[in-house]
Amino acid sequence: MPVHSLNHFFIRTQDLEATKDFFKDILGFEVMPRPDFPFPGYWMGINGSIQVHMGPSNIPNREKYYIGTPPNAVNGQTGVIDHVAFLAEEPNGFIEKFQKNQINFRPRYFPESNLYQLFITDPNGVMIELNFFNISAENAPKWEGEDYSKMERVGVISN
Repeated sequence: MPVHSLNHFFIRTQDLEATKDFFKDILGFEVMPRPDFPFPGYWMGINGSIQVHMGPSNIPNREKYYIGTPPNAVNGQTGVIDHVAFLAEEPNGFIEKFQKNQINFRPRYFPESNLYQLFITDPNGVMIELNFFNISAENAPKWEGEDYSKMERVGVISN
């Protein structure tokens, strides 16, 4: 019985409206119906599929509502999760939107997999990776990003 897809991830945010607007206006998510939880928040999705849950960080008894949040949890950090990745299309449209909204982005290309990537951070500092597959080097957007094939290789690291 294998895991077959991502259902959602949850963001504790210090600015609920800015986070909702970022996912809606910048990444193209839509606000989805949400049950009447005892705390405010949003469910965001694409094509009717819920992928991102969000709620305010500084609510009373947050550890009661957010199972992964201990009472002494720090705000404004992503913990051990480095990033969250989404499949996307039309990288030039995202680049134009990022530039128009003055959002810093970091492009990367992995020629071996014909994979073009854009990395941005949401209003909470969560790293978002957008993956664009089947893009050859000739068809990749004009960019000054990193090329995985030219990066220094790291050997095996022992603890």
